[in-house]
Amino acid sequence: MDSIIDWRKKIDELDRKLVELINERARCAQEIGRLKRNTEMPIYEPDRERTIFENVHRVNQGPLPDRELTRIYERLIDVMRKLQEDEIRSGEQRPRSTGTELEAEVND
Repeated sequence: MDSIIDWRKKIDELDRKLVELINERARCAQEIGRLKRNTEMPIYEPDRERTIFENVHRVNQGPLPDRELTRIYERLIDVMRKLQEDEIRSGEQRPRSTGTELEAEVND
């Protein structure tokens, strides 16, 4: 890669991969939100966030300093937490099932 055009193509390719991975992470966060809704677990778990930061720092080989990587992950976690909140709220807004056969047919 000798030109800025080549490097930008590489960045575009990496961005596509990052978008796929971020959305995959978001789907996981939504599933966790469903589980938290069903178990009444809190959305905010500071111990889990600390673990994420430790994991990210452990595998970081630069050139980004840990501090900058932490800032990126703080924002990412904020967005994922919002997805979980939305997932929990969407479940609370659904009508409670009475368990009737008719209701099951209408809601399926």
